[in-house]
Amino acid sequence: MARECVSALQKSLDWCDGMPQYPGIRRRAYFCNKNLIAKWPTLTRDAFGRPTSSVYSGDFELVENATFQYVDINPDKSQLTSEPQGEKPSQTQLNKLVLMHNGVDEEATAAAGFLNNSDNVFIVEDMAGNFRVVGNDKWPTLTTVNQDNGQGTTPAGTTINVEVTDELAAPFYVGKIVTADGDVYSAKVTADAAATPTVTPTSVSLAVNATKQLTMTPATGWTFESSAEGKATVSDAGLITGVQAGSATITCTHGTGADAVEIEVAVTVTAG
Repeated sequence: MARECVSALQKSLDWCDGMPQYPGIRRRAYFCNKNLIAKWPTLTRDAFGRPTSSVYSGDFELVENATFQYVDINPDKSQLTSEPQGEKPSQTQLNKLVLMHNGVDEEATAAAGFLNNSDNVFIVEDMAGNFRVVGNDKWPTLTTVNQDNGQGTTPAGTTINVEVTDELAAPFYVGKIVTADGDVYSAKVTADAAATPTVTPTSVSLAVNATKQLTMTPATGWTFESSAEGKATVSDAGLITGVQAGSATITCTHGTGADAVEIEVAVTVTAG
């Protein structure tokens, strides 16, 4: 019997004429030493260990009293890029981040000391309001800091260069960033929070061992429960897995108490 290797990873990529794709990243970036991360957000995966989504589920949970630090950047001279590296079946992405800070003062100069020789994770926000993560718990992050005091009309500044191997091109993050000034959420998540909770699809048919990822709006604040885990299970990120032929109901709950909204998803599992 042939092994089934194709999964929901294979998807169409549509684009509408006139749909804007604004370039660049916003003026504040965040970073944290990996030693201060108690728990990482996760990517949903298929039976072969491949990511089935580019969006992290869960929050960065830090050790007690730890916070993300920030650096204010010049968006016109800062950039996030990604390129392939390696060969099949070990090809990965090399994510590169350039952060140009318009300062050469004592604090900017000290940055070289703690960024050059430490392993960090960086989070930036793109112009669409999405958080993107540069850094992970698998590969070390290489950070180098250059400083230019300027000359004539050439501006002075401190440039932070970041390179790290990853499975994906700078995964998306819909969780919170804990800072000394309070929790920070991306502009997109903040806007989604005002939206009416929805889940799609509300009816799913899949084979045993197959998976189906639910799409939720807002993207965060959900819990999931299966009425029959012997037939179908559901992860904390809304990934449904067929277990045995039969039917189950997935209850998706957004919020708590009187404000909670429940949406039911009917699941049919076939023998395949």
